[in-house]
Amino acid sequence: MSTAPTAADDWKRWHEQRVETVSAPHGPLSLTGTHWLADYPEGQLPAIPGQWAEDGDEVVLRAVAEDGLALDGNPFGGEVRLGADSGPAGSRVALGERRLMVMRREGEWAVRDFDPGSPARRAFQGIEATPYDADWSVPGRFTPYESRSTIQVENADGRARGLGLGGELAFPVGGVEHTLKVTVEEDGSLWAVFADASSGQGSYRFRFLRTPAPAADGQVGVDFNRVTLPPCAFADHFICPFPPPGNTLPFAVAAGERNLDGRSSV
Repeated sequence: MSTAPTAADDWKRWHEQRVETVSAPHGPLSLTGTHWLADYPEGQLPAIPGQWAEDGDEVVLRAVAEDGLALDGNPFGGEVRLGADSGPAGSRVALGERRLMVMRREGEWAVRDFDPGSPARRAFQGIEATPYDADWSVPGRFTPYESRSTIQVENADGRARGLGLGGELAFPVGGVEHTLKVTVEEDGSLWAVFADASSGQGSYRFRFLRTPAPAADGQVGVDFNRVTLPPCAFADHFICPFPPPGNTLPFAVAAGERNLDGRSSV
């Protein structure tokens, strides 16, 4: 007689899928560079052939066949105008097994280099995560702001960029209510960048919390068991935003992903 999966079973599958996702050939561990085109006015990017240039709402790539680039799976030589890719899996330009992803942030264009042979991917041992604990799954309440706002926060690459905030998420821990400022995603789900008392001392310096879209009355489950490491924990070339003011919790969140296996907290 089979038994229904428990919340702990679901969490275990989620954790296994996370490990598979980040260690995939073109997952976060494979990112070896984010090259902002404005930093290379001559159009020559480090270790990437071709000439890359911004042109309004597009990027222009010029290359010769000898550069070894492929466009949409075919050998490329000539000129092509590119828009932003949805991710490395959807990137139009490749160099062997590498995927050259075109991206845009706040009007600035960049090319990201995803290499399955990256040192970080070869050295990956797993994700340190705390086993499921039902006490870290709590009820929450979302209160939207009258109007969404954008604040400037420092990013992992040392630059300040805008972080859109749509409201506050309240939840109880230890009988005390706490709040986090959250971003409302296009599908209505919530995303918070937060730190806590364990940050840098038992867990990564900040982490991400996501919830489903709240109900009409603002009620939503908050499951800290599924807190994730930010992409910059896997590769130094991501531009993750740091927590906004007020998003440092005064207690240790001993749940979810904590760090990479074999790496001390930073």
